[in-house]
Amino acid sequence: MLLAAHLRHAGVLWAEEDLPLAIALQMKHGAMIYRDAWFDKPPLVPAIYLLWGVAIGPLLRFAGAAYGLIACVLVYGIADGLWSQREGYLAAALLAFFLTFDTHSAVLPLAADLLLLVPHLAAIFFAVRKQPLFSGIAAGVGFLFNAKAVLVLAACALFVWPGVISLLAGFVLPNVVALAWLAGAGALPAYLDQVWRWPAQYAGSPVVSNPVMNGAIRTLNWMGFHAALVIGAAIFWLRERQWKFVVWAAICYAGVVLGWRFFPRYFFLLLPALTICASRGILIVGPRQGLGMKGGWYLFRARRKPGGRAEALTLQRRELSGIERWRMSVLLLLLIPLIRFGPRYISLSNWSDLALDEDSRAASQIILAQSHPDSTLYVWGYRPEIYLYTHLKPATKYLECQAMTGVPADRHLVQSTVVLTQGTHEAREELARSAPDFVVDGLSPYNPALSVRNYPELRPWIAQYKEAGRTKGTIIYMRSTMR
Repeated sequence: MLLAAHLRHAGVLWAEEDLPLAIALQMKHGAMIYRDAWFDKPPLVPAIYLLWGVAIGPLLRFAGAAYGLIACVLVYGIADGLWSQREGYLAAALLAFFLTFDTHSAVLPLAADLLLLVPHLAAIFFAVRKQPLFSGIAAGVGFLFNAKAVLVLAACALFVWPGVISLLAGFVLPNVVALAWLAGAGALPAYLDQVWRWPAQYAGSPVVSNPVMNGAIRTLNWMGFHAALVIGAAIFWLRERQWKFVVWAAICYAGVVLGWRFFPRYFFLLLPALTICASRGILIVGPRQGLGMKGGWYLFRARRKPGGRAEALTLQRRELSGIERWRMSVLLLLLIPLIRFGPRYISLSNWSDLALDEDSRAASQIILAQSHPDSTLYVWGYRPEIYLYTHLKPATKYLECQAMTGVPADRHLVQSTVVLTQGTHEAREELARSAPDFVVDGLSPYNPALSVRNYPELRPWIAQYKEAGRTKGTIIYMRSTMR
């Protein structure tokens, strides 16, 4: 199921994976992350793409399906170790389901939030087996994908207590290795600036005017689509009263709240805790144990009619037990996300979240028709996928313009409020000293307030370029002196 769903999207790229892929492509060509390529996420986010040569298309989607399968194996191992194989199989099936039938822009891209899923599960896997050192190492690796791994570390401490010292030692180990690597390459100051200072300012600037109400609505929406998990986990918490699992879920939800954005992909932090608890809750309880369900649910079973033609069949009716009715009722809730998101695997056209990708492909074709292999490129806006479609060398270490406008990419198409001020002028001056053969403006058509021509440092620079083509959402410029 995972492979079929992912391969259905082999022909598209999602916004959340575009920049990590573009950075990985530069790393493949010898660039040092942070020092030579500006990036605001931990180092393993782009580095994982190097495992399959930064290939896009079917190979990228195969890797995503394989990653999801690894997560399913781990969640099976946790539930099996805590209870039995039945819980393990159900947990794996539930996780595979929600890694398929959920918001596609969340579950399909191998981006920072999804990439924490496997380290999270691996850390819990070792924690429930009282192996704190390995649990800490897994959480430490997760920190190199996503800083929210510190919350995973806190959850693991619940299960390994009192072995917290070994847990912390394991967490520190991979991070010390990473910091030493960055320091040796002269990228440590840039790492601290790009991965910590910029995201900290970003986290302090909510996208909407009423983040509390927005958070409540998005949380309730997520709970509705994941009602099978929520109800199953709640039953487990109420019946078995194992407070560590409740605190684990609370810690993970705190990570969802952090920054007050509540994007669907942020809920990946909560998914493991609910999935494992629900696998137990669905299997341990039924109506005869206090839920009071009544009704005439029946199971029809085909049976050959004795003494008649071989093809003749009769239906034998068997009333479902209370427990079976309960389980079927909960699992029927899976129809909510299935009906909501399943049809989108049938038709991939006219999706608002893929419109920019289609536009970038069209712009890339215009560039490729006029470029040569040694041409250089700069993209104004958040369109790093154009580097992947053209394979042209970037003219600066900035592959998009967040660091130059100070406006995060999650809002710059419709808002112009500056979040980051320090360093933006210097970044624009560095761009003005560059001489790319092509400049793609993918922002001005949507938000003229952030037009490249509105910055004094860049007006003489962009004046050296002439329009070479345009699409619905991009303007392609070519250097006037370029042959």
